[in-house]
Amino acid sequence: MPPTLRPFLSFRPSHLRRRLSLAFRASALAFAQAQQEAAASSQAQPAYWYGGQAVIEGVMMRGRYLAAVAVRNPSQTIVIKEVPLNAALYRGRLARLPFVRGLVLLWDALVLGTSALMWSADVALEEEEDIDFSLQGAAGMGLVVVSLALGIGLFFVLPAAASAAVKSLTGLDSKLVADLIEGLIKLSLLIGYIWAIGFMQDVKRLFGYHGAEHKTINAYEAGAELTPPVVARYPIQHPRCGTAFLLTLVALSVLIHIVTGRPDSVPLLLLSRVALILPIAGIAYETIRFTAKHQDNPLIRWLIRPNLALQSLTTREPDHAMLEVGIAALERVLAAERAQRPLTEPRVSEAALGEPAD
Repeated sequence: MPPTLRPFLSFRPSHLRRRLSLAFRASALAFAQAQQEAAASSQAQPAYWYGGQAVIEGVMMRGRYLAAVAVRNPSQTIVIKEVPLNAALYRGRLARLPFVRGLVLLWDALVLGTSALMWSADVALEEEEDIDFSLQGAAGMGLVVVSLALGIGLFFVLPAAASAAVKSLTGLDSKLVADLIEGLIKLSLLIGYIWAIGFMQDVKRLFGYHGAEHKTINAYEAGAELTPPVVARYPIQHPRCGTAFLLTLVALSVLIHIVTGRPDSVPLLLLSRVALILPIAGIAYETIRFTAKHQDNPLIRWLIRPNLALQSLTTREPDHAMLEVGIAALERVLAAERAQRPLTEPRVSEAALGEPAD
């Protein structure tokens, strides 16, 4: 068996199908969730914005020193995996360079998020395969590339091709109208995709943990006690959510495509759309950071309303057990921040329910 195929083919077929199905359903959201570092509350500006994403039966939280993935297994134990983060990316000069930092952190977080997603599936299904789903692992890199390609194809290439077909079939002369049609298709696909996957039972629970992540971060930023009853009182919306990033990305792409022009050749049109993804993503990242810093401004609050409204599709009200998991993940990250001692290698442990993690 070729070495690059062994990680995939060694799974039991039923579990492999379920795991890949869950990963691909969340592929478009994973790119956006990965960029989230967390939001500042309207009451205080934190020294660092923590954040992460929902995973299978759990939550990943990320700080400057490590990422902690907390997952509840079938025996109801919370299992936590702590992974050291690249010092140059999260604590070095790159983390302070506008536009560049967004692209670098987005890529690293996408890889980290995919790894967390697959590890959480192992824990939730009580599997014991030791698969390298890191940037160096063939299986992990393959899944990241496929997920990214699906997201780009669905939300950028398909709308551009569809708008070109509409322009050709209707004899439309206005490039501006064609660009607006393309933007409308993008927005429809984004909302439709999120709405459709929200009916799947596994994704409903994923969205519940997404809500737990938001509430935990909001409570922490407000200086509240990190206990489920207290955290439950905080908002489920989050101004720096990955959903907000996706919507901002779509909106900015429409404006930037109008400014940069629309090639008449369909191949050049598709190529231009793909080529502009990275610059637009960098601008979208900085836009989200800016709005998070200026939430007290009435104009900013008005501008981010659509972002917060769209989160009603990607979050569900978490239960007590989900909040426990989100809190356990954040507590491990905060413990590392206080110690300021980076891990040298990943470690896995268990969290006692109702007790802070060490």
